[in-house]
Formats: sequence, structure tokens, C-alpha cells
Amino acid sequence: MRFSLPTLAASFIASVFIAAPASAEQVGEIGVDWLGNDIIIEAVNDPKVEGVTCHVTYFDRGVIDRLQKGNWFEDPSNSSISCRQTGPIVIGDIEMDDGGEEVFKQRQSLIWKSVVVKRIYDEANDTLIYLSHARQVQDGSAKMAISTVPLYGQDAVWKEGE
Repeated sequence: MRFSLPTLAASFIASVFIAAPASAEQVGEIGVDWLGNDIIIEAVNDPKVEGVTCHVTYFDRGVIDRLQKGNWFEDPSNSSISCRQTGPIVIGDIEMDDGGEEVFKQRQSLIWKSVVVKRIYDEANDTLIYLSHARQVQDGSAKMAISTVPLYGQDAVWKEGE
């Protein structure tokens, strides 16, 4: 089967703009300098675990900073995360393997870099682990943050599949 260049380009563009597993609601924006750089704070509700909200922060470069550095299409990979129980916990059909499951993704560059939040269930300690990290094509990234939501002693309800 042969594909034309326009077909391949359209497929690539569509894959770049596919919606993230969970949507985020911006709840804060802190200006950090006169160049227009900001720290964005977003609330992310786990789509498969009701009653858990994660707050993710990341850096958003301003126009002046982008012009000065000559790197127009990319933000730094730095992020932070804090997750808490914000209501009754109802756990849906989540991935149970040690690789976890992607909960949220926010682009940090036009194509190559994203901040990702993954959920991993630690069965031995009855805890949900949320990891925020950068996904980069080259050199990976060692910038990460972690938050946990212990289920021990909670009235968490486990659904049997969805």
C-alpha cells in the first residue's frame, strides 16, 4: 500500500493534536519576571479514579524570552505535581502493571516534548502513585516529580471494569 506525502503529513499532524487522556483546568498563573514568563497551575482530575485531583505546575515562556533565546517553539521541561483525595474514591478499570497508565499530557514544544502524568498502582502498599515527567525525543529527561495518594484505611470502591 502506498501513501502520498499529503496523506502522511495529515496523519502526522492529526497524531500531534490528539486530545490528552484527561483535560486540565487552569487554576493559577504566577508571573515570575518582566519577560512575561509564567508558572501555570492546572487541576487534573484522573479520568479513571474519581475523587483524586492532581495539581500540576509547569513553566510557560513569554514572547520576549522566546525572542531573546531564539527558541520560539519550546518551553522548559520542569514540572511539579501534588495529588490528593478530593472526594469519595471510586477506582475504575486502571492499568495494574508496573508501567502504569498515562493520565495527562501537556505539550511543551511544537512536536518533540511533553509533560506527562502517569498513574501507577502500588498494590503492596495500597497506594496510587502519580509521576510527572518530561517526554523528550532526544536525551530523555531526568526532571520528574512524584505524588502519592494512599488508599489504606480509605473507603475506596473498586469497579469491575468499565
